[in-house]
Amino acid sequence: MSKQYCGYISIIGKPNVGKSSILNAILERKISITSRKSQTTRNNILGIKTVKNKQMIFIDTPGMHANSKKTMNKILNKSAQSMIDDSDLVLFILQRLSIGNEDKLIIEKLRSLDQKVICVVNKIDQIENKNKLLPLMEELSSNYNFSEIALVSAKTKDGITDLIKIIQNNIPENNHLFDENENNEVFSSSSKFMISELIREKIIRKLGDELPHDTFVEIESVSQKNKIFEIHATIFVNRKSQKQIVIGSGGEVLKTIGKTSRLEIEKYLNKKVFLKTWVKVKKNWNTDSEFIHSLGVGGNYEPK
Repeated sequence: MSKQYCGYISIIGKPNVGKSSILNAILERKISITSRKSQTTRNNILGIKTVKNKQMIFIDTPGMHANSKKTMNKILNKSAQSMIDDSDLVLFILQRLSIGNEDKLIIEKLRSLDQKVICVVNKIDQIENKNKLLPLMEELSSNYNFSEIALVSAKTKDGITDLIKIIQNNIPENNHLFDENENNEVFSSSSKFMISELIREKIIRKLGDELPHDTFVEIESVSQKNKIFEIHATIFVNRKSQKQIVIGSGGEVLKTIGKTSRLEIEKYLNKKVFLKTWVKVKKNWNTDSEFIHSLGVGGNYEPK
């Protein structure tokens, strides 16, 4: 019997550098929602990729916020740090050509780790002249103790295959923790969680900067009738004014969110879906740490 290799890999970086997109590209299936706004990922999403005798277990942590006093961000930072401590390998994500102050603060935290850290520079598709990457590569190599540096584009998949090989070469010898026959699959402990995340993604993408991250989605019920999944979901917002923004004039915004969400959920479930959504107000939910924890924010999303 050949040796087996298996390891937990945490993906960290400041908000909006493409952590979720990289995870989705590696797994070749959507498991983490993406948008251009920070705080998109609120839970530690776990996905598995097995290639022959090597099993990679990925943890997509929330973006780390430097010196933030907001209750939500404090919880997300604590969640991200706990996942780093428990992982075998760390992927630190940068974007394009610069190292910002937030990046440097995270790097300082990484210096004390025993785990190997691979630096991944994302969004290289946005750099026409790749020679411009040379000064960044020199700075990363000279000033920081990264095991390896990888250049990728989650959008075009450029460099993703090479990144997977780097990860495979750096995970420890261990027995596989998940069934090898379910190769390259992503599992979820709760379909409701992923459905709620897909809806929240569409809210963020539709409303952009009109609505802060003061929303959460609760799946009230999921039932199957005549081969159609009927899903009832409630979108909670922080204030009455936000409720009207989500609904829109004549309900048009909510209809658009519902339609795009339904199509995405149908792809995820590979089933026909009837989706019914409501919008309700729950004041100051995002400053109540006990309530935030009750939603599962900062918790693990682990497959069965």
